Amino acid sequence: MRISARTQYALRAAAELAAAPPGPVPAERIASSQDIPRRFLDNILLQLRRAGLIESQRGPEGGYWLARPATEITLADIIVVVEGVPSHSERFPGVAGPLADVWTALRAYENTTLTEITLAHIASGSLPPLS
Repeated sequence: MRISARTQYALRAAAELAAAPPGPVPAERIASSQDIPRRFLDNILLQLRRAGLIESQRGPEGGYWLARPATEITLADIIVVVEGVPSHSERFPGVAGPLADVWTALRAYENTTLTEITLAHIASGSLPPLS
């Protein structure tokens, strides 16, 4: 699986929100603590807000926060928002045919892993046992 810089930034920003105390977190604080270019971060936060994963408030006391508890937002939730859902229906000719089944199994394992890990796991530094 190839994870784009945009997706990595989105995951890091969401983890920052998961670890933050209750209340709005200014975008500038997220950008500086995670070393994410501010303009890039603004676009990512907008995308996550539109998807319903985070909420925001404008103004001097404004910022961003998770729309649901960190225990209910998986890494897969964020990746799907940023990357979309991949459509893989590859078939290979001849003797290489079984490779398609290998790639399908690999994607299923990736999906299972990413849906088991929540932002709460990341924020606490305690990953669940991975199968």
